[in-house]
Amino acid sequence: MPDIDIHNDRNHRWYLSLMAPRSRGEKYAWLDPSSAYVNARSFNAMLDDLLEPFSEQEVDVVAGYDAAGFVLGAGMATRLGKGFLAIRKGGKIPVDYDAVSMCNYSGQTQEMEMRKPAFAKATRVLLVDQWIETGGTMTSGIQLVERQGGIVAGIAAVCIEDNDATREMYKRYKMASCVVPGSKMQVQCNAQTLDSFKTFKPELCFPDIGFG
Repeated sequence: MPDIDIHNDRNHRWYLSLMAPRSRGEKYAWLDPSSAYVNARSFNAMLDDLLEPFSEQEVDVVAGYDAAGFVLGAGMATRLGKGFLAIRKGGKIPVDYDAVSMCNYSGQTQEMEMRKPAFAKATRVLLVDQWIETGGTMTSGIQLVERQGGIVAGIAAVCIEDNDATREMYKRYKMASCVVPGSKMQVQCNAQTLDSFKTFKPELCFPDIGFG
């Protein structure tokens, strides 16, 4: 782990330096945020930051996107004492469902699905994904929630890239991101490269051991 005081440095989002750069070719995402989930201190610091704008009184259920959003969404739901709703990629749900076609960050068309019915009308849903690039995937979830009469209580992601689609989301919804909007890290994420890639070491992410 980095030699830091995590309580004083959490606002600097130190855990973002634990995200691994892509090492398997162009068809894969440009980084792997899940390397920062492995260590308990970094994972819990991320949850702290993502939950900061939200209270248990304004959220009825947390919805996470298939598949990386399941990790963050389930963690946030547990912290809030709420249930978890899965928004799946097409062809995965074995019960009645609703579907929305969307264009993802790679330019491919795919469907996102949600069980039907999933909740009563006016249920407040917090939508969680690992990353928001073009906004297509997140928008599909918004549509699925609103079709069933739900209310989008907020949106949370490790990073929300800065573009026209995401700026519109900021206008409409309460948002939470581990990457602070307007920060140097935001600029790096928009460019899809982090300065920390130059010194990244997997062992910095290893789980802590030997504490009883």
